[in-house]
Amino acid sequence: MHRRKIAAALAAVTATSLLIAPQAHAAGLADQRIKWQKCSDEPGFERLECGSFTAPMDWNNPRDGRTITIAVSRTVPLNGKAKTAVFTNPGGPGGEGRTLPLVYLNRPKLSENAEIYGIDVRGTGASSNVTCGGFDTLGSTDPRDRSRANLDLLYSGMELQAKFCQTKSGELGRYITTDQTVRDLDLLRQVLGRKKVDWLGYSGGSWMGAYYATYFPKTLDKIVLDSNTEFTAPWQTVFGDFGMGFERRFRVDFAPWVARHDDAYHLGKTGEEVRQAYERTRAKLAQQPVTLPEGTYYPVTLDLVLVQGQYSKYAFDGAARKLAELAGTVPAPLTAQASYPDAANATLHSIVCNDTKFRGDRRFLERDAAQDGAKWPLLGYYQIMGPCAYWDRPDVDLKRPNGIGVTPTLMVQSERDAPTPIEGARKAHAGFAGSRMLTVEDEGDHGIYGFDNGCVNDVVERYLVDRVTPSGDLSCPGVPLPEPGQQQAGPLEQARELAVRLGW
Repeated sequence: MHRRKIAAALAAVTATSLLIAPQAHAAGLADQRIKWQKCSDEPGFERLECGSFTAPMDWNNPRDGRTITIAVSRTVPLNGKAKTAVFTNPGGPGGEGRTLPLVYLNRPKLSENAEIYGIDVRGTGASSNVTCGGFDTLGSTDPRDRSRANLDLLYSGMELQAKFCQTKSGELGRYITTDQTVRDLDLLRQVLGRKKVDWLGYSGGSWMGAYYATYFPKTLDKIVLDSNTEFTAPWQTVFGDFGMGFERRFRVDFAPWVARHDDAYHLGKTGEEVRQAYERTRAKLAQQPVTLPEGTYYPVTLDLVLVQGQYSKYAFDGAARKLAELAGTVPAPLTAQASYPDAANATLHSIVCNDTKFRGDRRFLERDAAQDGAKWPLLGYYQIMGPCAYWDRPDVDLKRPNGIGVTPTLMVQSERDAPTPIEGARKAHAGFAGSRMLTVEDEGDHGIYGFDNGCVNDVVERYLVDRVTPSGDLSCPGVPLPEPGQQQAGPLEQARELAVRLGW
């Protein structure tokens, strides 16, 4: 799942009737109208419209007078005739979503047949925000250092982060949960006057889409879940697979690719030699950090650069060049690379710590990090959910997604997706009745639809636009790895770059 913190380090009962939640309703709120206006006068943003609506802070007490603002965006077909409406979500959880509709303007089969909506979910972006006061313990100390003194720093930091997030976010923080958010989404559907809408969610957006369908199975028509979390399990299970997923991508795809292009990076002629070059460079940074124009690199900084590089094959070159610069095998550049980011981080922690119970204390965290780190050293020592062990969790009891009563759902999944590994996606698929899985073979990118895989784009658009559901599971070939210097941005990267351009 995409973290601004990681980027800055560079750079989803058995009876159908029981599953049908009542419409998200609060007195008068369904009658409000969104005042749409241009999001920006910047070139390239002409078709993106922005607006907002009001939702209860607590859907369990919708008439207590406390409300929040939800910011949204949309694109509409040029002819003004939309057959459908598609709600989109970039993941995170907690990712800002209002630029995502722009990404599909290069998919006219979709964008010229549907109104496409982007949503800053509660807690993040231009919606009512939560915050950790700028405090984030991830990356503050090297988790590979298992000395008692460093472990005290590490886990005391996680405990302090839990306190920062919950104290600084105030009363809103207890209502940043999936069950509250899906009711915001259904209120948006009502405000738009739509009987049904479609869903297109990536990564953490697969969790959100599965739960939206579980709570409101009769209001979603077509559902696409791309790069799937194990949304039938708790968040702790989802994040527990991070180390394995990233290590596999690093060893199977990234390191061998760097070795094949040793003439460009000079880090080794085999994948194992490249991995050893990473370990040597990391060890040297532990002894002596290196300052480049864009900042100072420590072992943790190097790890996070490489982690970010595993999301897309087109990020391989940048990650490999930075490793080579720090290893001293290629010259470092002489010039520096040139909303509220903490809200996304705070929303992530609020959702994952509020939604599902975290099982374990500091002793568990220490043991788990040591075990995972030994197996998967790139990311296995890191524990994004660590603060949840110290979280004062509200009384939240989510319904478990099982697909019963839900429209047939299309799940898109690459075989070596790092942040959302296929093992969890397969378990979610098996536990979500009526779902179809489109497996992208020999592929490891995270976020597939809307980019450069023609087979995937055709299958998804046949489902979303032509309304044809695949009869069963199917597969598409992946896209070959690029040559060094060949860079493109996938749909999630494009959305983030557009948000940066707007200053969101």
